[in-house]
Amino acid sequence: MLTEANITRLVSKLSQMRGAALKLGQFMSIQDTHLLPPEVDKIFRRVQDSAHYMPDWQMQQVLYTSLGESWADNFTSFDRIPFAAASIGQVHHAVLAQSQSPSGDDGQHVAVKIQFPNIANSIANDLGYVKMILTAGSLLPRGLFLDRTIQVMKDELADECDYSREASFLERYRSPDCLGADARFRVPWVWPGSTERVLVMEHVEGVSIGDAIVGGLPQEERNEIASRIIELCLRELFQFRLMQTDPNFTNFLWDSRAQQLSLVDFGATREYTKEFMDNWLRLLQAAASEDRIACAEWSQKLGYLTGEENEVMLNAHVSSMVLLATPFKPTTSQPFAFGSGTPWADITAQIRDFIPVMLKHRLTPPPRETYSLNRKLSGAFLLASRLRAVVDTKKLWDQVTEPYKFA
Repeated sequence: MLTEANITRLVSKLSQMRGAALKLGQFMSIQDTHLLPPEVDKIFRRVQDSAHYMPDWQMQQVLYTSLGESWADNFTSFDRIPFAAASIGQVHHAVLAQSQSPSGDDGQHVAVKIQFPNIANSIANDLGYVKMILTAGSLLPRGLFLDRTIQVMKDELADECDYSREASFLERYRSPDCLGADARFRVPWVWPGSTERVLVMEHVEGVSIGDAIVGGLPQEERNEIASRIIELCLRELFQFRLMQTDPNFTNFLWDSRAQQLSLVDFGATREYTKEFMDNWLRLLQAAASEDRIACAEWSQKLGYLTGEENEVMLNAHVSSMVLLATPFKPTTSQPFAFGSGTPWADITAQIRDFIPVMLKHRLTPPPRETYSLNRKLSGAFLLASRLRAVVDTKKLWDQVTEPYKFA
């Protein structure tokens, strides 16, 4: 089935579908898990590079429906050619009319995110088609629990199709309880006229942290960027219990002049219960202290394990957790180096060696909350590796987790 010609046809079809297929392509393209057969991995990486834009008439139709017949009066200028495409929409540069500016200032530059029409209604069908592709020829291992993965992605995409929800998370992150009082980070304001299908937010300056320019910055500056990303992950988990879970590098912009990190996409934001986060922290603490018995117990309480696993599976799971917690162990030398030729590269190689074992012997899918959570954490470490950063990870861990209050 997966000849080069068929791969090309699948990429074309999935790219036109946008939505679910492109979201899955984005997810696969930022992972370093080596879970997929090379042919399947190739499909989704090419989908990620093949985003389609709306034709101009379709874009205008969405704006007309969402903002009204006189939508253009809200802007003094509007760039009709999008500068970015996402899984469920595309983004345009614009300048707000002075009468629409939240601050009353003239010439406020904004980013206008416009959702593809009917994308919310197409999710179930698109994911069904994606599932058919992935299950053809039994290419995927049973331990991936594809049905659960597809259902979680369906629910997440449905949430992301509501831009009003995203706007509410932007406001929460801007509050003093989150990042509003921390000048190291910047969160854009939202235009009050935004709707469920059109989100207008402040345009912020900066370069994607995955850009080659950022990779060429001085070592100290690269260390600072990686440190902030890892710190943010820990704070989101153990302070806010609220996490922007999409680690796509384009969602984070670095302004070297202001030494400021901007967060620009909150569609994939998730909340976590106090009970889940208590148990999750207990598991990480057990892994960091290399307490294998406690690690297995908390894994079972969280739902990673059923208690009926064989020794091969139990050892692979616990060993992987202990390895993953290495940056936060008291015995780990600090600052901790990421990137090629470092201990972290060796650790990730060891974890990858355990993956086929876990896929073969796993009895239950991972906890629902961990799909997005692990995606963000692995993305943070992947970024640090890409930047060849050196970070005092234990200091960040202590700063965030020591004040934590368990229920």
